[in-house]
Amino acid sequence: MADKSLIDCHVHLAALPDGDNGCFISPKLLKSPLFRFLLWKHGLSPKAPRDANRKYVDDLLVELRASRHVRQAVLLGMDGYYDRNGTLDLVQTDFLVGNDYVLATSRAHPNEFLAGVSINPQRRDAIEEVHRCADAGAVLVKVLPNAQHFDPADTRYKSFYRTLAARGLPLLSHVGYELSLLGKDQSLGDPDRLRTPLDEGVTVIAAHACSYGLMVYEKFLPTFRRMVRTYPCFFGDVSALTLPNRLKMLLALRYEPDLQSRLLFGTDYPLSVFHIPAWGRVAPGTLRTMIRTKNRFDRQVTVCQGLGLNFGSFGDLIDRRYS
Repeated sequence: MADKSLIDCHVHLAALPDGDNGCFISPKLLKSPLFRFLLWKHGLSPKAPRDANRKYVDDLLVELRASRHVRQAVLLGMDGYYDRNGTLDLVQTDFLVGNDYVLATSRAHPNEFLAGVSINPQRRDAIEEVHRCADAGAVLVKVLPNAQHFDPADTRYKSFYRTLAARGLPLLSHVGYELSLLGKDQSLGDPDRLRTPLDEGVTVIAAHACSYGLMVYEKFLPTFRRMVRTYPCFFGDVSALTLPNRLKMLLALRYEPDLQSRLLFGTDYPLSVFHIPAWGRVAPGTLRTMIRTKNRFDRQVTVCQGLGLNFGSFGDLIDRRYS
């Protein structure tokens, strides 16, 4: 698969607030070890947010264009925490990447980027925001219930889900523990809670292939099997599966052909892609190729395929939407 046929459905558009882009980072998150490491690794200075944001996008473009396998990336926004009245609460919000910034960045580079906006269904204008973003060209809606503190199973959101279905927008939802943000309620990452949007006709993509994210125990593997058998529009993405905390799911999926048929390609950029899962499990020459592959998009393809894990592309869903 070296023909640049893939669309990565899980690429984060990180952005520092610059006063105009509608983004926000809490002081606590800005000081966290992981966030500081990512800033250091990508050479981004919080003291010069406009330059840092430009560099992040430019670096992403360079790596994406150099990929042998991936032609486009879905840029993901990150909505905030909303109170019971549907009003944004910045005190409870850790990280916010606004939809306007996602849409504008995608429009600026239409050959490389697609817009994956983020809409917390708890916000009082959630349905209007779906229509606004769909009209502006969004291709999916991303949510992170653990940090955005809403229950995907709540029937109050049925109208929101019906609107997603009517506009043909898949819902990409985080699954499992969330370690990079300051999760409010980790139980909200249970994929079984995604039955409500599925019952309303939404195509759902469970991030990280329903991995629990705690390394030694994959409690959601039986749930993944049940959901695939029950819902023809339920998918998972392979993002972050090479990370140590999700390694067990990656290895288990090698023996699950029915689940592989529902997997879509994703990386979780800017997070690293590790070749450690392949140690002792592939031929030395194959492992050497993985180690020498520095491009993160290509390494994700090489490691997953080298371990016998098959996946499709988000483009397949787009084709289905317009067929």
